[in-house]
Amino acid sequence: MTPVATGDPAPSPNDRIEGVDLDTEELRRYGRHLVLPEVGMDGQRRLKAARVLLVGTGGLGSPAALYLAAAGVGTLGLVDFDDVELSNLQRQVLFDQRDLGRPKVEAAADRLRNVNPHVDLVRHGERLVAANVRRLLEGYDLVLDGSDNFATRYLVNDACVLMGIPVVWGAVLRFEGQISVFGAPGGPCYRCLFPEPPPPGSVPSCAEGGVLGVLPGIMGALQANEAIRWILGTGEPLIGRLMIFDALASKWREVRLRKDPECPTCGDGARPELVDLGATCPPVGRAEEEMMSDEWPFEIGVEELKRWMDEGRRIDLVDVREPFEYEICRIEGGRLLPLQQVPRRYSELGADDPGVPLVVYCHHGGRSAQAVQFLRSQGITHAINLGGGIDHWSLKIDPTTPRY
Repeated sequence: MTPVATGDPAPSPNDRIEGVDLDTEELRRYGRHLVLPEVGMDGQRRLKAARVLLVGTGGLGSPAALYLAAAGVGTLGLVDFDDVELSNLQRQVLFDQRDLGRPKVEAAADRLRNVNPHVDLVRHGERLVAANVRRLLEGYDLVLDGSDNFATRYLVNDACVLMGIPVVWGAVLRFEGQISVFGAPGGPCYRCLFPEPPPPGSVPSCAEGGVLGVLPGIMGALQANEAIRWILGTGEPLIGRLMIFDALASKWREVRLRKDPECPTCGDGARPELVDLGATCPPVGRAEEEMMSDEWPFEIGVEELKRWMDEGRRIDLVDVREPFEYEICRIEGGRLLPLQQVPRRYSELGADDPGVPLVVYCHHGGRSAQAVQFLRSQGITHAINLGGGIDHWSLKIDPTTPRY
């Protein structure tokens, strides 16, 4: 892992505005912009010259992409490796029933092309990782981070700081949304606020914790607003300010942020490296080899669990989801013990033969990983996490198991 030198700031759309003109159709399309003194012809030309990369076309990326395309941002890059699923349609407004099963970048490009044919859409249908992040970010003026995992957020932040590209960051969970601008000249970066990622499984994903469908629309639209104002050079950007929205109370609060001189990415003398979180960790699984040792593996996949079942092995299966989730679907043979009850009822699980694997599962594997970490700290070393949870069980083993 070789340190990467910090690059010069990314070019501004102003550097490319020379020679950018609006045709007659564009003048009509952007008429409501053109009459705004803060936009006008020069501002609309700056928008047309701008190059913005959206990392993620899901809940946050969907509304952001729609409004950026409608506003006339000249080039939109779309990074996403997922396909459209039915559960996406509750909040990812770029897609509809006709897109189910399609790559998101393809479906998104089709929709955005119909919103505004003047926008150049660059599709990046791949997972953003350390090996390709510089290539994907190269040539863009601004990044909108709508990713839903910490590995991508930290990698985007670190790469953007190194390449001198500001990041409009957003996040949503349950009924709360957050937004800020990181990596701008003189301002803090994401690691100034969160120097290190939380322990695996300690913060639920939207799939685990849920999210109010309209909330990403609110926050994604605000990300688009922030990007447009940055391109225009007007208003007060969210540099050094974290805005938090409570959708239940319809209330906002603001937290002031400062650049940390000891930040591992943007601090004085920092020499950050572009690495994937967990890249230096040993691989999980390898259950067959580890079962022959004195310790059980921390995690197995659903294929391994199915093989154990088919072989008739004794397995103690525990479901740490909530009762309402248990009613939706379950893996037969498991018992329900919600995660919040594990600390006071774990002794019920430790009485069984330690030679029998205690396989713990949840929706996607996050809560069960927390449970396994706790159980092992209490000496129940035969506790094993089911990677991917019941969602992977439905996808890979039993398609009759409902997904939610």
